[in-house]
Amino acid sequence: MTSINDVLEACVALDERLAECNKEEMTRMVQQHLANMDIKLQFKVPEFSNDLEWLNVSQSISWTNHLRGKIVVLDFFTYCCINCLHVLPDLEALESMYSVQDGVVVVGVHSAKFQNERLSENILSALIRYNIQHPVVNDHDVKLWTELQIACWPTFIIVGPSQQFLYTLVGEGHRERLFDFIRIALEYYKEKGDISDHSLPVKPEIENLQPLHFPGKICTSSDGKTIAVADTGHNRILLLDKNGIVMDCIGGPDRGYIDGGYTECRLNSPQGLVFDGEVLYVADTDNHAIRKVEMRFRQVSTILGTGRQGQDKEGGKTGTMQEISSPWDLALGGAPDGQTNCVLYLAMAGSHQIWVYFLKNVTWYKNTEYKAGTCVRFAGTGNEENRNNSYPEKSAFAQPSGLAISTHSSIQALYVADSESSSIRVISLKDGSVKGLAGGDINPINLFAYGDEDGVGVKAKFQHPLAVTLASTESGPLLVADSYNHKIKSIDLKTKNCTTIMGTGQAGNARGDNPLKTELNEPGGLCVSNNLLYIADTNNHDIKVLDLMFQKVSSLPVIFTKQKNNEIQSADACSSPLKETGEQFISVQMTLKMSDGIHLTEEAPSAWELRCQDEGILPENVVKGKVSGEKCQTLTNIRVSSLKTTKQTSLSLKCRLFICDDTNVCRMHEECITKEIDATPSDQLSFVFIVNVT
Repeated sequence: MTSINDVLEACVALDERLAECNKEEMTRMVQQHLANMDIKLQFKVPEFSNDLEWLNVSQSISWTNHLRGKIVVLDFFTYCCINCLHVLPDLEALESMYSVQDGVVVVGVHSAKFQNERLSENILSALIRYNIQHPVVNDHDVKLWTELQIACWPTFIIVGPSQQFLYTLVGEGHRERLFDFIRIALEYYKEKGDISDHSLPVKPEIENLQPLHFPGKICTSSDGKTIAVADTGHNRILLLDKNGIVMDCIGGPDRGYIDGGYTECRLNSPQGLVFDGEVLYVADTDNHAIRKVEMRFRQVSTILGTGRQGQDKEGGKTGTMQEISSPWDLALGGAPDGQTNCVLYLAMAGSHQIWVYFLKNVTWYKNTEYKAGTCVRFAGTGNEENRNNSYPEKSAFAQPSGLAISTHSSIQALYVADSESSSIRVISLKDGSVKGLAGGDINPINLFAYGDEDGVGVKAKFQHPLAVTLASTESGPLLVADSYNHKIKSIDLKTKNCTTIMGTGQAGNARGDNPLKTELNEPGGLCVSNNLLYIADTNNHDIKVLDLMFQKVSSLPVIFTKQKNNEIQSADACSSPLKETGEQFISVQMTLKMSDGIHLTEEAPSAWELRCQDEGILPENVVKGKVSGEKCQTLTNIRVSSLKTTKQTSLSLKCRLFICDDTNVCRMHEECITKEIDATPSDQLSFVFIVNVT
């Protein structure tokens, strides 16, 4: 009886033969391999369990009913993994080359590393964030992963039209081999008459109705008057004033790699941001580039990167000649020669390193001279490890994703949120030595030392932290976005004691006067200005603000005043205008109309928010709450104190619902409904928003 080990050995043998052959020989060797898999080995991949949850489809997928007659690429991934993100363009290109009707199907098999990633609603958010539109199954107990002896992320398994295991590719960088194998296999099985042109019940969850879409990083200008937000899901940067009014929009909504004015330029999932006077630097993550925004001239240019992912681990070239890999965050600092604001530090998540880009001619460590525009590796070997060392080039990181810097004489350090090791690291700017500050494990190759514990040093535990910022550049503390624990934590720089200052540990969207009772959902960006902590609350599509003095949590509204936000659609909610009562009091309700077989996902953070066009109508800029399971729900009773001062305004309701059907297919439904308020006296008012879910 054939085992999975027999199949894997056959794949290794094919790899060895293909490494030394030409294109013509490749076709012959792959065809021989396919015949061997079909006739001799005949190993079928396991059927998907009935209890698995499916995403991006209208019904659960099975080999017998849906995938027979197709060449299937199983992509074993976890959404935190930068290497998994690197292969998404390969899969997207493959899907553009071959349609489902052509006989090629990509199926994502999500096999979580972190506890937080096992929840289908979190996976769904990631699918929308990264524009993944093919079917995805949540292998929450890694059953399929175990049965097929998957060892790392990402891994592709190519399956034939009769459910037979054909081939496997491990890791990234195999685009050409993947395309060649699929081409040969498709031709081979078409000649045998085994390929079917039937369609699949694919239903991508890609709609977006929010001003922000998975905001990544956030920073403020030195005077605190301008807030820059990486509106990552919209492929743009928003420049806000301190009240949330959008002053400028840079790029978006489409992905691209174009320099030019604010409206002409294009970005691709931007993340890290840092101001340098009238210049804003942007880590254009999926373009593998650094962009320079000159706000005075409203122009965007590329100063670093080729637009394609690089494999270089050392650097040394200048500007757009130097390839880089998935820059995730930026920090601006000085050089050992005493110059200030002359070095751009890069968290190079894709190569697991820290790099530097020199804005001026500098004398670096060991008296090395570098010219302006040069980019080199600063710390990290490129191995994915949690390795500290007195020599920065011998240290190692694991997907560094957040940076914070202090050049104050009492600190002089660069702090790193090392996400895959779930630790916070610190690089001395005096000598370049790398040390651990909190979290992780003393074993440098243990990247599974995650949890949610306060404590000192390695006794503290994080779960995939993505951002750090200093409450004070003189003394700290260091604030950490403990992303997969949905918390903000604080580390005393002297004692290394780590404590939770915000969040319950459960994903949600609550605010209030007690930060420890508020809720976040995978926060990814932090910055402090004027004693306010700004938080990019990524999966809530929101900017939270924690007043560090008064310990009150609120949301920063994102207000488009010059024109309507094209991403937000309006619809009438009822047949009559909203009118003022004699008591200046209105009741706002929501009615959910769901199709048969559809229900809210239990314990998922379904939520609503209510906004008004004019200030002073609502008690706060935005009123928010959770969606209950009731068909008709009273959202709030609003005391209208200023309707007499306006002839007409409007209320907008946004709701985000996590829903499942009877076949365990889960998805997210978002809707925005706007209705005008007519300030005409009336004796009674009940205003109902109707939300249709199909």
